[in-house]
Amino acid sequence: MRSPMHQWLMASTLLGGLATVNAQSRPAVVELFTSEGCSSCPPAEAYVGELAHRGDVLALAFHVDYWDGLGWRDRFELANAAQRQRGYAKSLRLSSVYTPQVIVDGHRDFVGSDRVAIGKALAARRSAIAVALSLRSGEVLVTVGAKEGGPPSDVVLVAYLRSAVTPIGRGENAGRTIKEYNVVREFRQLGRWDGTDRRYRWPVKSLPRDATDVAVLIQAVGQGAIIGDAKVALR
Repeated sequence: MRSPMHQWLMASTLLGGLATVNAQSRPAVVELFTSEGCSSCPPAEAYVGELAHRGDVLALAFHVDYWDGLGWRDRFELANAAQRQRGYAKSLRLSSVYTPQVIVDGHRDFVGSDRVAIGKALAARRSAIAVALSLRSGEVLVTVGAKEGGPPSDVVLVAYLRSAVTPIGRGENAGRTIKEYNVVREFRQLGRWDGTDRRYRWPVKSLPRDATDVAVLIQAVGQGAIIGDAKVALR
């Protein structure tokens, strides 16, 4: 196993090689808004599980809290997940929020189980800024390269759980056992990127204990298009 210091040196070296590149490929970001209380969501959860194994996709499942009224409280629900979903409804001018909903790269909306439409969106070419994410001395380190004309963007850190299995006792999915993947346990803004070389850090010990991985999203201010992303395993 490579040490955290070795990971950091490799990431720094890689970024140094990419920083002068104006356009480069990156993983597509798939955000699923879901709930254990939604009977339409398990197929979308399964699809995210498949996408999670692809190297060209960063798949994240945000569990919302507005299905609680039907008798089952999602153990992974986050109030700010629903806020993020409403932010997309505003930025994409959608009439409402729903589950399962997938947002690709921060600017395209799909029904979460529509594999054909999502697959076509994932096949599109995309450019990105240079981003390096690593672990060193108990900290998550993020380095974002410079890009002239890059839009002012938020640097969003996302901690997630790689997989989970949940038996459902009540609600629309009562009696089912759901397999869940890349479940977001916490996300927060680290700062603002202004097109120049920037570095950000966050203590690993402050992340949720059940998080197995961490990702970073570089997203245009106002919850716009995602222009950069990276991920690294915590364990």
